[in-house]
Amino acid sequence: MPDFTPQRVVCLQPSATLTLRDLALLDRVVACTKYCADVCPEAADTSRLIVSDSWTAQAEQILAVKPDLVLASVPYQLDSVGEILKAGVRFLGLAPRTLSDIYTDIAAIAGIMGVPDRGSQVVTNMQEAIDEIRQTCATSPLKPKVFCEEWGKPIIASQPWVTELIEVAGGESIGHPGKTISSESVADAQPDVLLAAWCGAGDRVPLEKIIEQRHWNNLPAVLKRRAFCISDELLNTPATSLIGGLHAIAWALYPDQFSRPPGIRQIGELRATVW
Repeated sequence: MPDFTPQRVVCLQPSATLTLRDLALLDRVVACTKYCADVCPEAADTSRLIVSDSWTAQAEQILAVKPDLVLASVPYQLDSVGEILKAGVRFLGLAPRTLSDIYTDIAAIAGIMGVPDRGSQVVTNMQEAIDEIRQTCATSPLKPKVFCEEWGKPIIASQPWVTELIEVAGGESIGHPGKTISSESVADAQPDVLLAAWCGAGDRVPLEKIIEQRHWNNLPAVLKRRAFCISDELLNTPATSLIGGLHAIAWALYPDQFSRPPGIRQIGELRATVW
């Protein structure tokens, strides 16, 4: 029988590229963004055209590689979606918010690519890795209050799936996921742990600077040096890379129970301030 599954795929979001890698289908990716190549080094070779992402997509770039499928995910701009649709290629747009959504997206990509069984295995492996951390953290009597932000100006709390990961690690998340919050509201909640994973910032969030600017020096998290930067791709890419983010969260909450994983940086010494 002829194979009607997509053979030439353009990935406009790192999560899609990682999922195709996990499905052993990276060879079908004919174009991806520079962010895809950053998060998935296996995709960073000269055989793939580097194109604009979902936010700035251009029809001409997409059509240049003659794809039969475009994979994209939020955030979108309406103009960019129009450019994708203008290309006249089959388009799968994803908008995950929760871990369940992410599992569904993996299954959807696997289904359209003709490998549903591989998708089920990727989801199962991801769930088992999460459950392993959950069981380890469940033995702790502590339930630290955690604030995690995905952006700093304005301060935006991380997405719902990050809240789920914090809860998996035995923490209590502060703030409404994906919504703005004032520095005063965070301070009023007296977090035990501060996490920062700014979109597009990698591991370069200036922890000391923002704590000084926000007058957070006296927060329990800061006084105990429990403020951390977690690499962007570990918490903001809705794919299997979240397992690395979960390990980072678990270490931040319970450093005595876990080995320090890659992708997390701890704040240096800061003095308490009298106001």
